[in-house]
Amino acid sequence: MTKPPSKLPATIAALAVAALLAPPPAAVAQSPAGAADAPRAEPFDERLFGGLRYRYVGPSRGGRVTAVAGHTSHPSTFYMGATGGGVWKTDDYGHSWRNVSDGYFGTGSIGAIRVARSNPEVVYVSTGSDGLRSNVIVGDGVYRSDDAGATWRHIGLERTGNSGAVLIHPADPELVYVAAIGNPFAPTPERGVYRSRNGGERWELVLFVSDSTGAVDLEFAPDDPGTIYASMWRAERKPWTIISGSFEDGIFVSRDGGDSWERATEGLPTGLRGKSDLAVTPADPDRVYALFEAPADTGGVYRSDDRGRTWRQVTDFHPIRNRPFYYTNLEAHPTDPDKLWGMAEGHWLSDDGGERWTVQPTPHGDNHDLW
Repeated sequence: MTKPPSKLPATIAALAVAALLAPPPAAVAQSPAGAADAPRAEPFDERLFGGLRYRYVGPSRGGRVTAVAGHTSHPSTFYMGATGGGVWKTDDYGHSWRNVSDGYFGTGSIGAIRVARSNPEVVYVSTGSDGLRSNVIVGDGVYRSDDAGATWRHIGLERTGNSGAVLIHPADPELVYVAAIGNPFAPTPERGVYRSRNGGERWELVLFVSDSTGAVDLEFAPDDPGTIYASMWRAERKPWTIISGSFEDGIFVSRDGGDSWERATEGLPTGLRGKSDLAVTPADPDRVYALFEAPADTGGVYRSDDRGRTWRQVTDFHPIRNRPFYYTNLEAHPTDPDKLWGMAEGHWLSDDGGERWTVQPTPHGDNHDLW
C-alpha cells in the first residue's frame, strides 16, 4: 500500500511563515549584566559635505555623428557633432578627441557645424539633428565660438527646432545663414532660411514656405556667395510614423544673397516631394546636384548645369536614397565635378556624375556626413 505523502515539510514551512509574520514582543527583557551597548553613530559636522557636487561618470551613448567640419588651413583639426553627445574636436587627425560643448550648450543634439573660411577661429553650430527618428532631440538654437571651440555663446534662434545646415559667407564671418527645419513634432512658424548680417546678434527670416515646411540644406555657388540654393522639407514626427514630404517641398534659389527667392521646377519631380540634399563643387561652379526623396522612380539624383535653372534626373538608384527621412546625404568632390558620395546605410561613390554607384567599405553602416 502506498504511503501518503508526508505533511512535515508543509508544516515546517507554515510555521516559518508564521514566525516571520508574528509581531515583535511587547517588551524586551533587560540586557544581562556586562552585555555590550549597541554601537552609536559618531557625530559629524554637516559643513564637511557642503561642497559636495555630483557628476555623471558614465556609461553614456552620444549617438551617431551627424555633422563634421574643418578648415583647409588646419588639416589636422576638425569637429564632429552627435545626436546626443554634443560637439567634439580633434587636433591630431582624429586620433584623440575632446568634448568642447559641455557647460556651454543647452542640448547635446547637433544639426550642423561650419568653420568660417576667412577665420578658422570662428565656428557656428546649429542644434537639433535633421535625422528625425522618433527619439530625436529638439534643438535650442545656434551657438558661436570665436576661439576655435574653447568657449561658446548662444546667439539665438532657440525656437527654430532642428537644423540641417549652416552657411558662412566666405569673406565675412559675420554674414551667416541657417536652415531651420522647425519643431519636428508640431507645426510652428519659426522655420525656413534665416540670415544674420552681424554674427547672430539679429536674425531675419528670408525664406518661409509654411508653418509645416522648413529648410534642411543650404549651399552657396562656389564662386558667388550671392547665389544660394535651399532645400525645403515638410517633416513632422508622430509617435507612430513620420510625415516626410508635401507638394510644398523642393529647391529654391536666391541670386541676391537671400533677399528674394524663386522655386526651381524645370526638370525636377512635379508630384509629392520629400527631403532633399544639395552638393556643389568648385571644379564646376555652374553644376548643382540634388538627391531627392520622391515616389517610385522619380526620386534619386538630379543635376543642373546652369546654376539651378534647369535640371535632369541622373539616376533613381535606390540604395543611396533609402530611409530618406533619416539619411538623404550627398557630397561632391572639390576638384573632380563627376565624383560624388552618397551616405546612407552604405557609403556610396560615383565617378561619372551620379549615373553608376559602388559601395565603399566603412567601419559602420550608418553614414550621415562627409567633409
